[in-house]
Amino acid sequence: MVVLDALHAIQATQAADLAVRWNCKAGRCGSCSAEINGRPALLCMTRLSALPAGETVTVAPMQAFPVIRDLVTDVSLNYRKAAQLPPFEPGAAPGQAPRLYQEDVDRIREFHNCIECFLCQDVCHVLRDHEDMREAYAGPRFFVRIASLEMHPLDRAERVDFARDQAGLGHCNVTRCCTEVCPEGIGITDNAIIPLKERVADRHHDPLARLLGLFSNGKRR
Repeated sequence: MVVLDALHAIQATQAADLAVRWNCKAGRCGSCSAEINGRPALLCMTRLSALPAGETVTVAPMQAFPVIRDLVTDVSLNYRKAAQLPPFEPGAAPGQAPRLYQEDVDRIREFHNCIECFLCQDVCHVLRDHEDMREAYAGPRFFVRIASLEMHPLDRAERVDFARDQAGLGHCNVTRCCTEVCPEGIGITDNAIIPLKERVADRHHDPLARLLGLFSNGKRR
């Protein structure tokens, strides 16, 4: 029995009007995100047997987003952020053949496992504790999206400056809390955020890299 089963039992026997968002009950849709005993998690993937025996189980809505009702939150901020990201622009860099090697596929494959449960957004302290930063800060889920495009060898758009200036990458202090709650095990911090930060540092703080960039027309990998 998972926490979602328990909530359905409560709906059936005690509170028919309890609002809870869910869809697949298989950990694939990302709909049933909430906080269980203070930790962001999927209701359908958290077994009651895995929680402390004999203790009260507390289920709360995600704190980083406005509550609509009961356990349902307004996550529309995430969709507004998604619309702001520069889209995929197919085409190899000038002078390069449009080739995609297996190592390139392996590098970005995990990023496409994201189910958009937004648990990483919920646990991020910037979004959770600083409401005034929500419009200026994209958050972990969208740093993953930026990384998936920036590291794609068949994409010719440039997103390093966007990550720094529009997405607020510099506000992330690399606590790895987003990685810890990801139900898909995506290395959000080590494989997406840190490489993006390194690219920003190379471009804006490394004199040699900046000089070499003046003579390069392609995206640096």
